[in-house]
Amino acid sequence: MTNAAVEARARASLGTSGDAIYRMVAAAVAARHPGGGTLLDVGCGSGRLWPFVRGRFDRYVGVDAVRYDGFPAEGEFHAAELDAQGLPFAGAAEVVAAVETIEHLENPRAFVRALARAAKPGGWVIVTTPNQLSLLSRATLLAKGEHNAFRDGSYPAHITALLEVDLRRIAAECGLEEAAVAFSGSGRVAGSGRHYPGWLSRLWPRGLSDNLLLAGRKPRG
Repeated sequence: MTNAAVEARARASLGTSGDAIYRMVAAAVAARHPGGGTLLDVGCGSGRLWPFVRGRFDRYVGVDAVRYDGFPAEGEFHAAELDAQGLPFAGAAEVVAAVETIEHLENPRAFVRALARAAKPGGWVIVTTPNQLSLLSRATLLAKGEHNAFRDGSYPAHITALLEVDLRRIAAECGLEEAAVAFSGSGRVAGSGRHYPGWLSRLWPRGLSDNLLLAGRKPRG
């Protein structure tokens, strides 16, 4: 892929995600990471994850194909074409996060292997992606023959649709331990711009959440 094509695909993502996704990641970090050290944010976009977790780390490092406007002034930015180059880090961070990034890439397994390499022993890898098992995604698949987050309007930014079971299998293949899945608790009602009430999404998170998260720990030894 040419540099121009890489940048065009990156720009199509707008470099940001919804607050519900960042809150989901922040909750996963709070439940697993005692504080301090480095957060490596892969596919960081404009760095909007950082304000949600700033108090839990000493250092923020962002990696993406391009540097977006608004990237945190205190952060360190590294440019990388994630499909072609992998990550120029090994054992570098207590937490390695990839927020709404894996669906943009051609090889999700190679990507998670790179995330695992970048984590310190005992560190955490956190990945989020659209939830293909949500009621909205299932309804769109039945009605339109394609998942909601992978329709023409999201192409070529979104190219790789993964199920929860795919993420669990990839985590196991990459040697990650204590793998667990969480959901954003925010989901759009099919055929409308409205979202389900939070209490209802919490009752059925898998069906009424637009996004999911997988967290896994790199072995200490």
